[in-house]
Amino acid sequence: MKAASSFLFQSTKSIWCELGSAGHVGRILSEELMIKSKQSGSVVVVSDKGITSRGLELKSFENLSEHGYDVVMFDDVVADPPESVVLDAVELAKSVDASCVVGFGGGSSLDVAKLVAFLAHPGSKQTIKDIYGVGNCFGPRLPLVQIPTTAGTGSEVTPISIITTGENEKQGVVSPLLLPDVAVLDGELTTSLPAPVTAATGVDAMVHAIEAYTSKFKKNPLSDLLAREALNLLGANIRTVCKDPKNVDARSNMLLGSTYAGMSFANSPVAAVHALAYPIGSHFHVPHGLSNALMLPHVLRFNMDAARDQYAELAPIIFPGSPARAEALVEGIEQLIDDLEMESRLEQVGIAESDLEMLAQLAMKQTRLLPNNPREVTESDAFALYRQAL
Repeated sequence: MKAASSFLFQSTKSIWCELGSAGHVGRILSEELMIKSKQSGSVVVVSDKGITSRGLELKSFENLSEHGYDVVMFDDVVADPPESVVLDAVELAKSVDASCVVGFGGGSSLDVAKLVAFLAHPGSKQTIKDIYGVGNCFGPRLPLVQIPTTAGTGSEVTPISIITTGENEKQGVVSPLLLPDVAVLDGELTTSLPAPVTAATGVDAMVHAIEAYTSKFKKNPLSDLLAREALNLLGANIRTVCKDPKNVDARSNMLLGSTYAGMSFANSPVAAVHALAYPIGSHFHVPHGLSNALMLPHVLRFNMDAARDQYAELAPIIFPGSPARAEALVEGIEQLIDDLEMESRLEQVGIAESDLEMLAQLAMKQTRLLPNNPREVTESDAFALYRQAL
């Protein structure tokens, strides 16, 4: 029997998966991270006003207070967060001598929390400009707990933070130092998500798993295992949570599936779907999950010859009863997007043919992602894919 391939797999140290677990954050800090409430410094919670307006964080706040922690809220995170939001949160954390950072919300909040935990540490000598790219973070960071309220990004278990720089361009910070200490998975937090958000974030998680499974570089057996189980959970529950949003069992399964997908792509990276989706999100302010969904079927077809066997393996996992054929995966994804009543054409989100050349040029700047694709993507390929999606 041939030996397993050599690989490195990294993830969040601890995962607490339990209904109601967001109400035990104070205990997690004291028991899991050994952060004493009597020490100087505050727990800074990084979130957005959509969360605080619904009061989703109140149970966590109450539990932190019960355990003697001083809690400071930063809820100015917005979708596709710009550098200025990160820097404001870092300054707040420094001003209150933060001892711990808690990310609470969707992927944007969790991504900002990662950078705050790193840049706000008293021993940090780097600026945000220093750390863009892969492996450019050096030094200590503050303890970091992530509590996702959407089942999609998997940011609670990845070493990646995506930030909008300049006018409309995204850059990533990728470093094992950004891996959180604890992820808290509480399906109850996701039950108030509207169907369009649930659908978009769910498809986002599916894209993570599909691209991780077919990644050209760093593909490994543990990521493959997690990708398959993620797609099993996501495929079995995504329609249910959109039709029956209060179904906490299905919600919990979606959240766990999203986390599995996050663990998978953190170690076997995503590729052309994300590379083509990023310019759509940054320039036209289309939610990330929807941007991925708009490009997914077209990239799957583009990759067909290079990833046919892997796509065939995934088709019956996502869509039980489907034949093990690559074409069945594409057809199933298109039917799913239709069933979830998601936009399926770029023109539906305000993109015109005159925008495609610009999008193709921007997609080619995603040099962190494009080499991972099973088939090489040129600028003319990117343009053709956008035109197919128009």
